[in-house]
Parts: sequence; structure tokens; C-alpha cells
Amino acid sequence: MLAALGAAVGLLLATACSGEDPAVPPPGVGGSARDLSFTADGEEVFASFTAPAGTAGTVPAALIVSGSGPTDRDGNAPTRPDADTNLNLARVLAEAGVASLRYDKLGSGETGLGDLDPDEPVDPEVFDHQMVAAYEELLAQPEVDPERTVVVGHSEGALFALRAHELVDASPALVLAAPPGTRYLDLIDRQLTERVRTAEARGRIGEEDSVALLSDARAGRAALRGGRALPDDLSPMLEGVYSSSNAAFLSWIDAFDPMDLARAVPEGTPVLVLWGEQDAQVSRTDIDRLMTGFTGAERVDVPGADHVFREFRDEPGAAVLDADRPFAPEVASALEDFLDGAW
Repeated sequence: MLAALGAAVGLLLATACSGEDPAVPPPGVGGSARDLSFTADGEEVFASFTAPAGTAGTVPAALIVSGSGPTDRDGNAPTRPDADTNLNLARVLAEAGVASLRYDKLGSGETGLGDLDPDEPVDPEVFDHQMVAAYEELLAQPEVDPERTVVVGHSEGALFALRAHELVDASPALVLAAPPGTRYLDLIDRQLTERVRTAEARGRIGEEDSVALLSDARAGRAALRGGRALPDDLSPMLEGVYSSSNAAFLSWIDAFDPMDLARAVPEGTPVLVLWGEQDAQVSRTDIDRLMTGFTGAERVDVPGADHVFREFRDEPGAAVLDADRPFAPEVASALEDFLDGAW
């Protein structure tokens, strides 16, 4: 039961990238691409850089920051191994004349855990450090115009993008794709509640067990927000949500309210918020709340798109696998229109 619940809670906590010829773009990406690596906190981080085709001189460039969990440079994780969110974003950016760098987060892809002990909790600030090092690596590429940069954050990655002006000592444009609109633990609570109630309605879990599970989840949330250790008697079904291995990260990231982060974005920063109307993980209410923190941000709701911006149709016979569903074409047009006016 927990495996199903844990997989469904999409913002919770990879696949290795293929060893392709670095001069050949990966499938679906135009222009030229190469693999590279950089160092963050003494660990080697592996990445891919894509430049648009047919350009002379320097071009605008984007840093793509992945969503939650062990998500690799292409935007794939064990729960969604064929999402290719970042790969698709790199493609549409290249088609819009924008270079991009995407990287394997710690714990994913070729980067893996490096020399870190897999049984020990990771300092959550390592993810900030990876983003900073990745941004510096982006600027170091000879094709890149350092005066025209954008940070593209997908899902949890949007929380890092929103703090880019603090982390990288610059004010890049921002693209927030399926961003959280409320604090992390509240988002987890809503997602978990929806999944548990659905499982209950379908007879997969009893009412008494449902109530107990959600009560335990809220006890875990209260403990982390109160700076206390997680209770020892939480349901084992919550191990993939609330555990000693991710408690420090959850406490850390929950401290960031996306609406407050939006208010702190420097005035005049170009911001685009993208949201798929079939997103089962981030709701319209979440996006509405986030937007109240901005002054002048642009919002594009993509009809028929899910959390990874693939087309979704809830009807008999419709494709359900990510690999069988196209990336929503409206994302490309929204990005191109936004970037045309960003610099």
C-alpha cells in the first residue's frame, strides 16, 4: 500500500543518462550538445549543455533545475522514469534560440551519491550548492551571454529558482514550471490526503486505517515544524514520506513559503509561471496563491497538460505512459513569447 501512496505523492522524494557521443544531441533536442561535469561540495556533478543550432556569437542561456527526489538531468526519477521533463524543456529552449544546462541532482543519474554514505542524511543545503555551481558552469560556456540568463525550475526546483537572486548573486529571469504555491509539508499533506481518501473510496484501505494514517502524517508534520524528532510510532506506511533520512530536508524546505519567496524576487525580474490544467500534484489554488506574491509576473495555464507538461486525457483508451504522450506544444510558444521580451 505504501509503495502506491509514496509513488503517488509526486513532490516527495534515477536513471543514469546514456553514454552518447557528446557532440550529438540526445534524441529530441536540436542544436549541439555536450556532456560536462563540475564540482559542488567536493563531489563531481554530471551535466549536459545544449546550444541552439545556427547561431553566431553568444546566446541567452538557461539553467534547468529538477523537481523533487533523485531526479536526473533529463527530469527522470524512479517514480517517473520516462518523464523527460528537463530534456523537453532543453529542446524547446534550443528551438527558441536559448542554450541550457541541466544536471543530475545528488543521488541521481551519473552523479549518484559520490562518496557520501547512503545511510546518512544529506545536508539539504547541498542542493543549493549544486545549483550555484551549475549556474557558474553555465556562465563558463563560451556560447553563453552572461547578461541574458534564466533559471527554469520545475516543481520543487521552482523553490530554488525563486531564490536564485540570493544564491547566485544575480537577477536572472525566472520560469517556474508547475511550482508549489504553499509550504512543502502542507502540499504533501494535501497530496497524501487525496491519495488516501481515493484508496479508501476504492476499498483498498479501511476507514479506520485511513484516519490513523492521516493522523500519523499530521503528527509527523507537527513534529518537524516544531523542531522535534519524528514520533517513533508513526505508521510504517509513512516511511517513504516521514523518515529519519529525509526529516532534515523536509524541515529545511518547508521553511520556504513560495508566496513569501515571490514577494522577495527583485522588482523588474521577468517571471513566467507555467501550470498544466491537468496537474494532479499542484492545484489551481496553489498557483493562485503563489501569484499573489508577485508584481507583474506572467502566468500561462496549459490546457490538457499534467505535472510534467505531457498531454493528459482521462478517457478510455487514452495513453497513460509518459513515453506515449506528447509534450504540450503550448509550452514552447509560451516560453518563446516570454523570452522574446525578457531581455
